[in-house]
Amino acid sequence: MDSGLGDTTLVGRRRERTLLEGSLERARSAAGGSAMVLRGDAGIGKTALLDWTAARAGQSGFTVLRAGGSEAEVGIAFGALHQVLGPLLEKTRALPQQQRAALERALGLRDGLPSGGFMVGASALALLAKETRRRPVLLLVDDLHWVDSSSAAVFLFLHQRITELRAVMVCSSRPDGPALDGWPAHPVDVEALSGEDSRALLRRWHPALAAATAQRVVDEAAGNPLALAELPGQLAGEHRMGIVPLPERLPLGKRLEALFVRRLGGLPPDAARLLLLTALDGAGGALAEPGSGADRTEQVLGPIEAGGLARLDHAGRLVFRHPLVRSAVLASASPARLRAAHRTLAERLREDDPRRLLHEAAATEGPAEPLAARLQEAGTRIALRGGDAEGALLLDRAAALSAAPEARARRLTWAAVMSARGGRLAYAARLVEELKRGPVPQDVAPLFAYAVVYVDQSHHVDFASSFSLLPAALAALTAPGAPGAPVYGDLVEQMFFKLLLAATYTGDPRGWETLERHREHVSPAARLCHRAWADPPRTAHGVEAELRATVARMAAQRETGHAWLLLWAASAVDGAGPDLWRLFSGEHAYATQGSVAKARSYHAFLRGRWDAAEDCLREADTAEELGYHTNALLFRHYYAYFLAGRGDEQGLREVRERIEPAARAARMRFVTDHLDHLQALAALAHGRHEEAYARLRRMMPPGELPGELTWFHLPFFDFVAAALRCGRRAEALAQVAAARAARMEEISAHHAFLLAAATALVAGDDEVDAACAAAYAVPGADRWVFDLARLRLAHGSRLLRRGRRAEADELLHAAWRTFRELRAAPWAEQCRAELRAADGFPENMAAEAGALTAQELRIARLVATGLTNKEVGAALHLSPRTVGAALYRIFPKLGITSRAALARALPAPPGHGPRRPGS
Repeated sequence: MDSGLGDTTLVGRRRERTLLEGSLERARSAAGGSAMVLRGDAGIGKTALLDWTAARAGQSGFTVLRAGGSEAEVGIAFGALHQVLGPLLEKTRALPQQQRAALERALGLRDGLPSGGFMVGASALALLAKETRRRPVLLLVDDLHWVDSSSAAVFLFLHQRITELRAVMVCSSRPDGPALDGWPAHPVDVEALSGEDSRALLRRWHPALAAATAQRVVDEAAGNPLALAELPGQLAGEHRMGIVPLPERLPLGKRLEALFVRRLGGLPPDAARLLLLTALDGAGGALAEPGSGADRTEQVLGPIEAGGLARLDHAGRLVFRHPLVRSAVLASASPARLRAAHRTLAERLREDDPRRLLHEAAATEGPAEPLAARLQEAGTRIALRGGDAEGALLLDRAAALSAAPEARARRLTWAAVMSARGGRLAYAARLVEELKRGPVPQDVAPLFAYAVVYVDQSHHVDFASSFSLLPAALAALTAPGAPGAPVYGDLVEQMFFKLLLAATYTGDPRGWETLERHREHVSPAARLCHRAWADPPRTAHGVEAELRATVARMAAQRETGHAWLLLWAASAVDGAGPDLWRLFSGEHAYATQGSVAKARSYHAFLRGRWDAAEDCLREADTAEELGYHTNALLFRHYYAYFLAGRGDEQGLREVRERIEPAARAARMRFVTDHLDHLQALAALAHGRHEEAYARLRRMMPPGELPGELTWFHLPFFDFVAAALRCGRRAEALAQVAAARAARMEEISAHHAFLLAAATALVAGDDEVDAACAAAYAVPGADRWVFDLARLRLAHGSRLLRRGRRAEADELLHAAWRTFRELRAAPWAEQCRAELRAADGFPENMAAEAGALTAQELRIARLVATGLTNKEVGAALHLSPRTVGAALYRIFPKLGITSRAALARALPAPPGHGPRRPGS
């Protein structure tokens, strides 16, 4: 959609231009940053939109930073990040020493491995933040699908946090590019141009086309700007003038690539060679051989530019008019020409340049053991810097060049492990299948076992290999005289964790027996994790307290090495807190991102942040795209918690039908047991107490706390509630007595609250107030939003039946407000029924129940604190006019007419209800 060299005027794209201009304006006015991904097919105009945005930003005084992904450099860790930050590297001296060192080491500007603590993403963010204090920043990343994985991880980190700065980040990607967790679930799709815009663009580029020819080109191009630009140029003069009918079929899509191949055929050899070198050199090919004169360079460039294949950019680099030109250049080159070009590029680079190694490998035919060894060394070094995915590519190439089958198998095994850790699970699965077809050397058999288990657990939703392979692998690695950390690193710890996952998810006793035998071979963090999950009613006492102390120590020392183990331990006892989340503030491969996202989903349910429910489904879709099918299943399982809490039985059935067959096939009791529990919770919401009791009794007989039931404390509370509503007080008392005997309150704050709440439920009339007061007083009780509201509902109902209407009214209204905000309609209806029975549910409160959207509620709460419309807008990245319009809708919904009345009319935030009785 570029009308010519240096012209960034666009035709059409009104929606995209409005979004981009709005983002620039917010950054320019310091209202906040923004980030978006433009997604569209090749030739659809994404780069033109980036060019237009760059021009607008440049005119407005922005610092414009730009990078473009390149297939040739996809294996160079942090290559694209280097392009983006290049103009700012002189300013790294202003960063704290640790951040500067991490960034410079990642970019290869300083020797050594990145230190722990601040990650590369945090350092890059700090560098951008310093620049935004001087002027707003625009960060553009073209062809994200060709960006190296390490840079992509940093860009994702920036994308998630750039809204905090006076900055705009715009990336472009093809629809068929690899999915990235955390990128927008709904990117801005750059669609085909409309017929009107297509005709306008065609008239600009080809004004002399006959009307009938122009209409046929518009029809065949189907809104693709590249096709509109290129197709008319391939027609004979009589076709363009409308004298001779057009051919039956015009080339489109991949046929455009063939069009370029034909055009390439007419180039002189030197020009064709230059294009091939440029196609293989992601930085933009050298314009001619070293030492050639300007006349010779012009002579070579002339046919290239005349053919519309490539042009010189502002920096004097040769760039292709479109990626399809590059594809055509590579497709038309013979293997011999490709090897010769790679050899030329290798000779032009320094010995220590990692690109030289890649070109040497591509130029080599057949086995080459010395080169394979160098590739392995480089891949291992990159993996240690955090570039597992790039390291895997080098190990795979090293395997292909290996002289001996044993060496090839060893390198492929390491490549599989690095791929899995780096988030390329489908690639790891392919490598594992390849390795299974031949013998694996005994010295890497444990590593191969780990790779198989990793792929089976994450990709195939299959835990059988965990129990058939890991016990022997752990025994081999921990036997006297076995290779230690220099060879395998923390492989024992990783295997222990994988076996712990399998045992937790399935309850298989083989896993627990093996874990018990190897507890002394792993770190204190791994042992803590094992204690948290092994038999929670009997082994998890004190886990939360020890977890907090360990996290605090790691945070103080800026260590992150065992954070993933602590995250899983925290999930067992509902103990995740801000310090733990901060350990994951850097950029990570999807393997870690997915684990964090799962923990956050469950945490959001527990803490009453139920607006996050839909995030589970987005995360599930991302996991499916990346091949992490077990993660996808688990995200939908966590979504089921929100559905059950809201009493959405239809939604719960649909989720169950989708995930239960795979969970049962994998014997994942972690999922199937809790699906039964969630169905019981939904039945409780709708008052079907007998059904709920029957389901829960099958899971935990009265007076027993089964060790194999993960998260036993959740169905424990529901069992007590259901038993009491069914008139089975003896069973409820037995369950509470079992929990007291097990010292359940010593496991975690949530366990303590649920035990106190269950004790209050079974208390007699003379004891209930004191028991409820004790539950309300449990430290952190207000964190467990849904559970607290249910206790208030039960307490208020009992007070109402005893004639204590004022206290009951206060509790029931507090519970009702919480349920309403959680959108737990059946529970809110239970509150309303109690209040209506006591004539304590006035009409104005009923009107409030329909009330505010999530954004309206956020606006109202900020206004209630005394902020102006402008201040609220700045806090929420909205215009003051939008805030004013929202208040215009909010006031009648709440039955008020002034800002001053907001504080009294608003529902209390979850967990912050009215005063407790007696307080």
